[in-house]
Amino acid sequence: MAGLLTGKEVAASLNEKIRKKVELLYGAGIIPTLAVIRVGDNPGDISYEKGAASRCEMLGISCRKILLPRDVTQEKMLAVIQQVSLDDEIHGVLLLRPLPKHLDQTLIENALAAEKDVDGMTDLSMSGVFTGKSVGFPPCTPQACMEILDHYGIDCTGKKAVVVGRSLVVGKPAAMMLVRKNATVTICHTRTENMAAVTRDADILIVAAGRAGMINADYVREGQTVIDVGINVSEEGKLCGDVDFGSAEPVVSEITPVPGGVGSVTTSVLAGHVVEAAMKKAGL
Repeated sequence: MAGLLTGKEVAASLNEKIRKKVELLYGAGIIPTLAVIRVGDNPGDISYEKGAASRCEMLGISCRKILLPRDVTQEKMLAVIQQVSLDDEIHGVLLLRPLPKHLDQTLIENALAAEKDVDGMTDLSMSGVFTGKSVGFPPCTPQACMEILDHYGIDCTGKKAVVVGRSLVVGKPAAMMLVRKNATVTICHTRTENMAAVTRDADILIVAAGRAGMINADYVREGQTVIDVGINVSEEGKLCGDVDFGSAEPVVSEITPVPGGVGSVTTSVLAGHVVEAAMKKAGL
């Protein structure tokens, strides 16, 4: 039976550090503030918005919600982005994506001031992930993966790490973060031949494929640490990951559950980014 890398313990540790920084900001007369921009009524967006707002409010971070209709125009979106970029009382901005197809998502993302980009969506923030420079903030989900590894004392130095998924939201930034931790990294994707042989060779396996249960016992081996980023809904209507937990868990050494793993850490990472942005602006 594998050891469970639960997110609750990691989030609690992060929250304690965040609260101390919030107290410093309050002492300086600053209320750290997140603006959440949602277009339309996508259930996934609404769920994430609620989770982010709840976590922020629990930690003393103000949360403003900007709700726009699904048919919002490009001009209106850009005007909203400019407004939050120029508002000195807003320290971080979360734009829920993907945006409707009639909008130019790349243009809208990059219109945001990089110092307020708390979820790594601008090109400037992403350049910081790849160069190691502190421009903006990295995407919250891959950083949550790193926080889990750090919290449980999993040393990446010299280890073989495999990331399944090559998106700019999780896969590629996670790979860069692992390289920074001195791991030797391979990225797998839909064109990877004999993926099971590659993933079995990993010491650390991060799965962000977006496909429910695609990683089963054939893809893993004893001694591995598995971080499951996936959030899917099974045919039974239950949340499940990209890893077939029932199949893989008896084989590997350590694994994150879904739910209760990476997702529960991500909102704390987001809150932490908002507080860091506020501290940078205040020079604290």
